[in-house]
Amino acid sequence: MSDKQPIPFLDLKAQQRRIAADLRRRLDTVLEHCQFVLGPEVGELEAALAKFCGARYCVAVSSGTDALQIAMMAEGIGRGDAVFLPAFTYTATAEVPLLLGATPVFVDVDPRSFQIDPAHLAQRIEQVRGAGTLRPQAIIGVDLFGQAADWPALLEIARRDELFLLDDLAQSFGASLGGRMLGSQADATATSFFPSKPLGAYGDGGALFTEDESRAELYRSLRTHGEGKTRYEVLRTGVNGRLDSIQAAVLLAKLAVFPEELEARERIAGAYDRRLGNAVLTPQRVPDSTSAWAIYSILLPDEGARDRTQAALRADGVPSAIYYPRPLHRQPAYSAAHDGTALPVSEDLAGRILALPIHPDLTDDDVERVCAAVLGTVA
Repeated sequence: MSDKQPIPFLDLKAQQRRIAADLRRRLDTVLEHCQFVLGPEVGELEAALAKFCGARYCVAVSSGTDALQIAMMAEGIGRGDAVFLPAFTYTATAEVPLLLGATPVFVDVDPRSFQIDPAHLAQRIEQVRGAGTLRPQAIIGVDLFGQAADWPALLEIARRDELFLLDDLAQSFGASLGGRMLGSQADATATSFFPSKPLGAYGDGGALFTEDESRAELYRSLRTHGEGKTRYEVLRTGVNGRLDSIQAAVLLAKLAVFPEELEARERIAGAYDRRLGNAVLTPQRVPDSTSAWAIYSILLPDEGARDRTQAALRADGVPSAIYYPRPLHRQPAYSAAHDGTALPVSEDLAGRILALPIHPDLTDDDVERVCAAVLGTVA
């Protein structure tokens, strides 16, 4: 075991020190006005987030999962509907369709960018349509690990097949594609502000983006128990999906330094690429895009090599993580919903992928230490 100081996988304390003055000012303001739910900070945050990503409307909600659920509730997605989504992602993406009575249909991903494979998506839509037991209703594209999905291809498929297109931007707020920030590429976009995200709150939080005014109005109603123009006018079944003012205050303080943090993440990712690119498979960049680098994952030759590398990193005080050790179609919760279609890329990635530390407060020495530890096991 190394006697070196462990490198933090995520360093929220260092970030907090950098924003301490503005953070304290904003939190004190909330404590003064005592409007703890949907207070003025929430409206300020919605305007700032919409401006940042170039979306027309932003509706802040209580979590990224609630954002996904509200978006699908607004479209009436439910029993008998098929929702197409990648097999290699976090559980929330598949969980929400099942909660609404719909069926998640798992799609394989690209072996190098890890994003949903549009060609396989088209095949899966035709497969489900041909079977005739489910109605193809929606596509959820996930911007995995900080990078953008292939939104032009996904939009073409969605329009051709008349499907609702939802962007799960939970890991990639701050990324861009074709010179545009993510947030307006799909019919609706859902993001998360879980503390580990590039832009994270100090608890749960999320947001929805849309270019459609009627959708935005519906999202605001659904997040507040389906209420109408007054609190006790209930127009529809909704959820308790409101954002707390304190979380909005935290996010506003963080948003002020977010562009510099994205630059730092890109600099660190570039350093990893240069040092590790000849020894392991590093993430393939999505063309004509920028990444938020929520997660930087390398690919090892096999599961045994990954286990050896992870053990060596741990011994040197370098943390790592596996996103994800099992694809969704292999999870017990989704086995009954899966139609048995083979998804070999997702299964292969689950046995080889390993995430390295990446956050704005990693020093050059930290990065070199991470690289040296990895190279020591694969050279």
